[in-house]
Amino acid sequence: MSEPVSVFRALHHGRPPGDPLVLPGPWDAASARVFEEAGFPALATPSAGVAASLGHADGQTPAAEMFAAVARIARAVSVPVSADVEAGYGLAPDELVDRLLEAGVAGCNLEDSDGGVLVDPRRQADRLAEVRAAAGGRLFLNARVDTYIHGDPAVTDVVAETVARARLYAEAGADCVYPIMAPADDLPRVAAAVPVPVNALGTPGGPAAVRRLGELGAARVTFGPQLQRRAADAVRGLAQDLLGR
Repeated sequence: MSEPVSVFRALHHGRPPGDPLVLPGPWDAASARVFEEAGFPALATPSAGVAASLGHADGQTPAAEMFAAVARIARAVSVPVSADVEAGYGLAPDELVDRLLEAGVAGCNLEDSDGGVLVDPRRQADRLAEVRAAAGGRLFLNARVDTYIHGDPAVTDVVAETVARARLYAEAGADCVYPIMAPADDLPRVAAAVPVPVNALGTPGGPAAVRRLGELGAARVTFGPQLQRRAADAVRGLAQDLLGR
C-alpha cells in the first residue's frame, strides 16, 4: 500500500467526537497549494468545482479533462488528494482504477446515481466491489449515497433507505459513505448503523459548524463546490471594483 493512501486512510479513524477530518475542495493547482499551505492534511476535489474551472457545467466534464485536472492538483501538493469522479464516466472498474492511480490520487468518490436517477443499490454494490478488487488497498473508496437528492419522493423513511444502501456499499468494500445533503439531524442514525466512517456535506461557516457535524457522527466533512463558488464571487467583486461599480 502506498504511503499517501495509508496516511489518508488513517486520517479517517480514531477521531474524537467534534473533530472530523476537514477536506477542502480545490478546483485547480493554485487553490490546492493555498489549502495545503493553510495546514490541511488532505484535500478532496469537487467535480462541480473542477467543472466550473474548466468552463463546463456540472456533470458535463469529459473524463479526459477531469482526470487531467485532478492530476495537476495532485502534482501540485504533497498531501493526499481524493478525486470526485462522479459515477465513473462509464469506465470499467479496472480502467477507472488505472486512471485514478495515473492521476496520483489516494482516493475517490463514486456516486450511486446516473443522470439524476438512483442506480439499483445491489448493482452499485457490485460495481464498488469490482473497483475495490481492482484497486486493492491502493485507493480509499468513498461511496456517495444520493437518496436525499435523487430518491423517490414517495419513500417515507429516507434514513432507512440511506442506511440500507450505505451498509451494502460498506460490505462491498467502501472505506467511507457519503449521504450527500443528509440533514444534520439524520447523521446520528446513519453513523450508528454504518460500520465505516461517514462523510457529511458541510458549509464553510467556521469551526463551530464543522464541530457540530462531528458531534452528530460525521468522521469527515467536505464542502462540494462551495469554496470554488465563493472564490468566483470574490473575483466578481474584484471585477466590479475595477469597473468602479
